[in-house]
Amino acid sequence: MRDLRPIHDARPILLANARVVDPSRDLDAHGDLLIADGVVKDFAANLKSAGLPEGTEIVDCRHLIAVPGLVDMRAFIGEPGAEHRETLASASQAAAAGGVTTIICQPETDPIIDEPAIVDFVMRRARDTAIVNVLPMAALTKRLEGREMTEIGLLREAGAVAFTDGTHSVGSAQVLRRALTYGRDFDALIVHHTEDKSLAGEGVMNEGELASRLGLAGMPKAAETIVFERDVRLASITGGRYHAASLTCPESLDVLRRAKDAGLNVTASASINHLTLNERDVVGYRTFFKLTPPLRSEDDRLALVQAVAEGLLDVVVSDHDPQDVDVKRLPFSEAAFGAIGLETMLAAGLRLVNDGTVPLMALIRAMSTRPAELLGLPAGSLRPGSPADIALIAPDEAWILDAANLKSRCRNTPFDEARFEGRVVRTLVAGRTVYEYV
Repeated sequence: MRDLRPIHDARPILLANARVVDPSRDLDAHGDLLIADGVVKDFAANLKSAGLPEGTEIVDCRHLIAVPGLVDMRAFIGEPGAEHRETLASASQAAAAGGVTTIICQPETDPIIDEPAIVDFVMRRARDTAIVNVLPMAALTKRLEGREMTEIGLLREAGAVAFTDGTHSVGSAQVLRRALTYGRDFDALIVHHTEDKSLAGEGVMNEGELASRLGLAGMPKAAETIVFERDVRLASITGGRYHAASLTCPESLDVLRRAKDAGLNVTASASINHLTLNERDVVGYRTFFKLTPPLRSEDDRLALVQAVAEGLLDVVVSDHDPQDVDVKRLPFSEAAFGAIGLETMLAAGLRLVNDGTVPLMALIRAMSTRPAELLGLPAGSLRPGSPADIALIAPDEAWILDAANLKSRCRNTPFDEARFEGRVVRTLVAGRTVYEYV
């Protein structure tokens, strides 16, 4: 299991009278949560009466919910090489404000994270500048070209928590087969963007009647499902650990269900954008809704939501991808793909809880506990002895997002001026408060 940032001395904290939701043990109960020495010490009713460590800060959490800090498996960060988009420091500030305590950054940087020295650089830079945990996924193939595998063993030894080519899909079945085989020997998770480039073509949104009306090139769902089906067969042949980076439609969910029913080592994510938005948001040609894979229909969105509720989809990711105005303030077909999301992932997810479609336990499991399990991190839990990475949520607080107040360097959010109910009011990493809403 990978270590997160070192635990430092911090003043003990008692989160008193909190509702604690901990998917790692299916716990949803009220009580006092004691934090000291960077870890969760205890949870019980009325811990105060039993005596507290000297100097304990008591936080009245009546009407607040304490959950394990979120573990975001898919965030694209500019550093190194494109610091004008995002640095590790600014991304961590955005993450803390959104209740994310661990960011898994993607290898699409300059230089690409395909050598142990780059893994080491990212981890040292994050240690020195970030206020939350930041861990890298390394490239699956050299230069993200899909031709030659990287040194999985050396990269894993250097600190890479998984392997992916980010938004690049590996076209060669042989290369992916080898990666799954070698990855199996190191118990490495192989994360793949499932997209057939020949089918996706020059598509910029979901293929269908709406794309035709808007005069935009469409990207068919089959471009995703065909590759995912191939990948599942390769996972079956090799026995490797495979994770689909971002599924978007019922056809892919059918493949996922069959793979799990067959007992394969196959898991999958969906992005919070695909769970809360649909292709109709593209009407108006607003480029902040231009994403890869593209937003699908409302029926597709509802199928994804149901899959999260029942646990078929393992993980919900932010798909945080900051882009500056130079590449976003363009005609829709020419603009870059991507939207930021670290700061809004949980707030947007609470919409699904508030409308009754996803239980809070299932949402937090998909945003925290399950990704930590897949990556072998000591996170995603509030059990005694676990790192005190915690998000405190005010579930009834209504607010409107003002993009100008976001902490990311870029402002390409699809949720500008969106109304939310529920916000993060405090975030702790290893027992230290790294964000507090005042």
